[in-house]
Amino acid sequence: MADQHASVPPSAGAAFEDPQRAWAYRPDSPLAGAPHGPLAGLTFSVKDLFGVPGWPLTASTRAAVPETGNSVLVQRLLDLGASATGKTHLHEIALGITGINGHGGTSHPFEAQRLPGGSSSGAAVSVALGQVDFALGTDTGGSIRVPAAWCGVVGYKPTKDHAAWSTQGVLPLSWTCDHAGLLARDLAMVVRVHEALTGIKVQPQPWAGIRVGLWLPESWVAPEVQGAIAEYARRLETQGAAVVRVDLPEMLDAYTPIVLSEAAQVHARTLQQEDPGFLPFTLGLLRQGQALNEGAVREAHARRTEYRDYLDGLLSRHDVLLAPVVPVPPH
Repeated sequence: MADQHASVPPSAGAAFEDPQRAWAYRPDSPLAGAPHGPLAGLTFSVKDLFGVPGWPLTASTRAAVPETGNSVLVQRLLDLGASATGKTHLHEIALGITGINGHGGTSHPFEAQRLPGGSSSGAAVSVALGQVDFALGTDTGGSIRVPAAWCGVVGYKPTKDHAAWSTQGVLPLSWTCDHAGLLARDLAMVVRVHEALTGIKVQPQPWAGIRVGLWLPESWVAPEVQGAIAEYARRLETQGAAVVRVDLPEMLDAYTPIVLSEAAQVHARTLQQEDPGFLPFTLGLLRQGQALNEGAVREAHARRTEYRDYLDGLLSRHDVLLAPVVPVPPH
């Protein structure tokens, strides 16, 4: 249990400055990790979807949210030695990628007029500003990758249902599509945490001989993003990778009905209220999910299976897929 760990020295607590509104909860004393674990001395923030004993869970909304129980992943990281410093804000209930929420929204770590991306907005900000060594986030349809890209940090979305990256004790957005993962300032920290969780050494691999599938649609990707991705592809080629253009379907016709219908089910009790407390945009999406019939959702799952088969085929011919995370720079 988390309360078996002693407290580390108090943080800045109430005096902690947070102009980006990245933090949902900062206890006076963080939860301290086991003193001799492989992650001892590291600190991490927790996206406010993870259940942590003694800490509130709001999902960055003014609406009531369901109970989740305690996060298996948070406890595992504490047992491995990392200390949890607090909870970070997210796009309201994780249903979006800009970072808006019922508490004012989170701004970019370095340019206040720009968006940080979402839904793991506070997680990315806490890492980008060096407030923690790594941050726990979730990714349903880009919620780790988008803020990582816009805030200039590294995002890692592990394989769905990876044994080391449990979503048990995490408030879901979509149980079909949710993943737990992390953000860090560099890949070395991602590797360190993943190795500690799995007990398996990550072996470095040269790019020579690696088959890279490049997806770079020119019709909707900004020129500066196209240039950055193309330049990276050229760098991989100079290191011996074989880069080949590939096509990907849009896939939103499967993703959107599944996520909205499941999100509406997660928050069904709150949606029964006359004024549930969600922001209007969020409420509108949840009402869309409520309105979907079983046939439409069933068809979406069938399309999802087709898309998975298509992607499996791509990955049988390529070792890596290289693509832009978002079509435009932060704005």
